Amino acid sequence: MRTILLLALMVIGTFGYSQTNINGNVVDQNNEPIPGANIVIVGTTIGTVTDFDGNFNLATSEVPPFKIEVSSIGYTSVKENITSASQTITIILNESQTFLDEVVISASRTPERIFESPVTVERMGVSEIKNTAAADFYGGIENLKGVDVNTNSLTFKSVNTRGFASFANTRFMQLVDGMDNSAPALNFPIGNLVGLTETDVLSVELLPGASSALYGANAFNGILFMRSKSPFDYEGLSVAIKRGITSQEAAGDNAYTDVSIRAAHKFSDKFAAKVNFGYLEGTDWAANNIEGKDENNFIATGLTRANDLNYNGVNVYGDEVATDIKDVALTLESLGRIPAGANALIPSVQVSRTGYNESDLTNYSAKSIKADWGLYYRPIEDNSLELSYVGKVGTGNTIYQGTNRYNINGFFQEQHKLEIKNDNFFVRGYLVGDKSGDSYDMVFTGININRAWKSDQQWFGEYTGAYLQATLAGATDEAAHAAGRATAETGRFLPGTPEFQAAFDRSVSDPDLSTGSKFQDASKYYHADANYNFSHLIDFADIQVGGSFREYSLNSSGTIYTDTDGPINYSEFGVYTQVQKNLPLSGEKNLKLTGSVRYDKSEFFDGFFSPRISAGLTINRNHNIRASAQTGFRNPTTQDLFIGLDAGRAILVGSAPDNLDRYTRDFTISQAGQDNFGQQASITQTGRAAYENSYSLSSVNELSRTGNPAVLEIANPDIITPEQVASVEVGYRGKIDKLIIDFSTYYNKYKDFISQEVVIAPLYGEVGDGGLSVAAVANGDFQAYSTYTNSDADVNSYGASLALSMKVLGNYDLEGSYTYTKLDFDREANPDLQLNFNTPEHKFKASFGNTALFENFGFNVSYRFSDDYFWEATFAQGVVPEFHNIDAQINYSVPSIKSTFKAGGTNILGDEYYTAVGTGFIGSMYYLSWTINN
Repeated sequence: MRTILLLALMVIGTFGYSQTNINGNVVDQNNEPIPGANIVIVGTTIGTVTDFDGNFNLATSEVPPFKIEVSSIGYTSVKENITSASQTITIILNESQTFLDEVVISASRTPERIFESPVTVERMGVSEIKNTAAADFYGGIENLKGVDVNTNSLTFKSVNTRGFASFANTRFMQLVDGMDNSAPALNFPIGNLVGLTETDVLSVELLPGASSALYGANAFNGILFMRSKSPFDYEGLSVAIKRGITSQEAAGDNAYTDVSIRAAHKFSDKFAAKVNFGYLEGTDWAANNIEGKDENNFIATGLTRANDLNYNGVNVYGDEVATDIKDVALTLESLGRIPAGANALIPSVQVSRTGYNESDLTNYSAKSIKADWGLYYRPIEDNSLELSYVGKVGTGNTIYQGTNRYNINGFFQEQHKLEIKNDNFFVRGYLVGDKSGDSYDMVFTGININRAWKSDQQWFGEYTGAYLQATLAGATDEAAHAAGRATAETGRFLPGTPEFQAAFDRSVSDPDLSTGSKFQDASKYYHADANYNFSHLIDFADIQVGGSFREYSLNSSGTIYTDTDGPINYSEFGVYTQVQKNLPLSGEKNLKLTGSVRYDKSEFFDGFFSPRISAGLTINRNHNIRASAQTGFRNPTTQDLFIGLDAGRAILVGSAPDNLDRYTRDFTISQAGQDNFGQQASITQTGRAAYENSYSLSSVNELSRTGNPAVLEIANPDIITPEQVASVEVGYRGKIDKLIIDFSTYYNKYKDFISQEVVIAPLYGEVGDGGLSVAAVANGDFQAYSTYTNSDADVNSYGASLALSMKVLGNYDLEGSYTYTKLDFDREANPDLQLNFNTPEHKFKASFGNTALFENFGFNVSYRFSDDYFWEATFAQGVVPEFHNIDAQINYSVPSIKSTFKAGGTNILGDEYYTAVGTGFIGSMYYLSWTINN
């Protein structure tokens, strides 16, 4: 069926043959060329862009007379009459004080003025990228209205809008030239690690909020669109070289290098090619928080190894391993290693092993090496039909914080795309594959280095024995514990010694988490999608139809997923349609109505319809009101379904129906369980216990505090189903004198909210039996699982954004935005539900600059404020303090050598901050750059 559809669309796409060829040049009022200007035939999707010298060629089957519209960021758009089939024109654009004429594609899958877009859209073009105060274009996204960027590491930033943010942000989609660049193993993109190079970026568009109606299940919180330059329109060699330093209190001052190279050539009107290369190297933001975490993973100020026997430091790894030394004493008694009855002198307290600081387990190398290439062929002269092949590869080092902290070392991702398109349709298919390289889990590295020099059984046995001897000798409890730890630590591998390095090397090369920490994966997915726009065939409305298909192949060899017996394969598909109609009203008034609906189906779940309706009322050229209502949904991710990973604090078990029994493990039963309840020394438990025989974590903690079994609550979470959202948005864009206003407000209501819930599964007994299962919990014979489920709790969010911009003091640009985001959720009634909202309630951003302070010289200063907010995640939880940040840059262009020089800095005040609990503090960066022919 897919082959037939592909052939049909190819045939349809070649029906029309070009009759018109327009050549032209676009310049400003000073006769300077304007690169990247958009040229679109009015009333169609047919268009092109100008090259570096402002030249363009537009080949089309449209027959004159007709009009073209020419627009560029920062200039007033112009319409020009085309009266002959072979016409050469020069277009002069005057500088504008409004962004309202900018052209976007993402909102409706068709070119339209941002002023008329039916939903909120944020955009960065070539000019904004050149003038951003951030270190690169991807960092500049942080300055867009309503956008949150959480910094995982120097080379890994996670973009999000409208709440529910995490570094594993599976709610937000990132497309590069139509390709999803999320990593197959992780289900989310690793920032721009394998994205576009600086010299190849044409534009960036961001669509906040649910967009499932056009873009499918993963477009739940929003989409980031990145478009690269076509070699037909942008030829030549472009180079960007950036050198500087990063400065952080924990890591010191370190060199930073970022190089981008682009080479493109148009061999003829039919064939063009390009190649890009990017190299980035620096030192990551070091994480050195040694504050302790409590039993719920909350950072507890004041907890240290010195005052907490069960210390679990935020960036200290290996101390996650803990046990009740009373049970150790009972075991030693049963083995005859301490006198009978001696356990009475041992308190029932949890004691943890001594861990290693994160800085002992990574060198904080941050690196990104990427390349891409493209071949483009237009077989029919003067026709927009284009066939292309694009390949992308990337590798790099970064830090990823998920359930644990991971050193992503030599991670490799590749993408290969074949596409055929013209002005009315596209059909594309692509492959995305990854390999984990030498990546490893730093938490398990610390755990297994400890086990390499002394097993857990021996360490806790020595600790308990020494505690007993010291107590018998008259020591205080505190002194006895100190003696126990000193004895147990004998033989510890110290960082920097050959023994430590050998144990480290063994751990990071071993994928078995009982002895090693290697992150192993070679997963991939195959994706195909198509779209056809009937606007050239149907006059009464713009109608589009399309669809997509994706097949996953999970292959972690049992180290992440439950795929020990071979790759796990499954698929999903979707189809959609959109109808858009312009209704002219009196005077300048115009009403644009848009309706779309999409149907998606995963092989594990029933299909879902996602409708969207919107209306945009243009009152006149300077005022537009928009409103939309839509539903969205997201399918459970590959990890939600098939993960089977021991993360130390809990075992993560996905809830695909056949996954519950795919995860199995043997557990040792305590001596008390064996002696008092007749249990065997070990039992085998499957992941099914988490979903069908478990207590809630909060009730088990309450039992520990009160000793009252009546407080235990049965958890038994349901297996996962797709999550849904209903969203309403209202907005206004307009210009009042010199002031540009962009306002939007929204309300989201969620159903079947997907979340992780930590539960406690006793190793014997049935939950609710009031006896054996309670004894299992009391004896420590239980396992914590992190389950993937849906909540029936009411989860809602709402917010608003306001952006103001204007020219001041002549030619200075002044912009500011405020964003309000609020979660509506009863936390007290749902203590075990983890939402990961992780978003400040108040954000403010501002910028001030001038692109032409004097001839060829410009500058820009940007400011960001974030309110404090609570960070909720499986690794650690706590408050992120409010922060203020200032970035600045100056730039100087030398047209004679087609060069721009820039000097800049980020966080120039040096006030270090962080956007997520557990990560390193974000320091400052200072740089110089030289960009040629871009």
